[in-house]
Amino acid sequence: MTSNDPRSEPNRADLGKDPARVSGMFDQVAAGYDRTNTAMTFGNDVLWRAATTRAVAPKPGERILDLGAGTASSSASLARSGARVVAADFSPGMLAEGERRHGSMRNLSFVQADATALPFGDDEFDAVTMSYALRNVNDPKKALRELFRVTQPGGRLVINEFSTPPAPLFRGAYRFYNAQVLPRVARVAGTNGEAYDYLNESIAAWPDQKRLAEWIREAGWIDVAYRNLTFGIVALHRARKPA
Repeated sequence: MTSNDPRSEPNRADLGKDPARVSGMFDQVAAGYDRTNTAMTFGNDVLWRAATTRAVAPKPGERILDLGAGTASSSASLARSGARVVAADFSPGMLAEGERRHGSMRNLSFVQADATALPFGDDEFDAVTMSYALRNVNDPKKALRELFRVTQPGGRLVINEFSTPPAPLFRGAYRFYNAQVLPRVARVAGTNGEAYDYLNESIAAWPDQKRLAEWIREAGWIDVAYRNLTFGIVALHRARKPA
């Protein structure tokens, strides 16, 4: 039997990054999101999450914003330190899946939020972080300024995002994998493969490590630095708000 419910049709965002379309796409992949990520990264997503948590260096009692939290796997990792973590995302489907999985953690809360207009006051957080989400925002520079605004003086920023492998041969192989293999892996894993077509396009169009570091500095952050993970497939950017 064929469903006429438009929510059952694959939802595909494009590089225009209309918030409603991006949110709807992530709503549809929420249930299988973590499983697909693990499959398509050959388990490296677990290592990248651990590296991000170490970079944030959460401490008991700190207040931390995990923006673009998705299913809150990264938020839960941060909250295990004893920090008070806010998992924020603009996809209600992803947040619902995150709350289903991790809602029992008393120091973890969930908030639907637009990265370009955060529903938080100035200087609220000791640290702010985003993993693989800044690339999906239609105005990433504005999101970086919003993260700056809600971070207290001296607070920390950690951005983990897909990036550009510096070695030409590896970069070519990686781009082939993203274009030809990744969507098929997503479909085998039972996820909206068209969403992963968008993922490939968004990664290819995203600025490299040095350019993103420039954007972070332009937003007001200081002590900006980055390091590559897994040959530059992703890059971990760190910075600090002036005290």
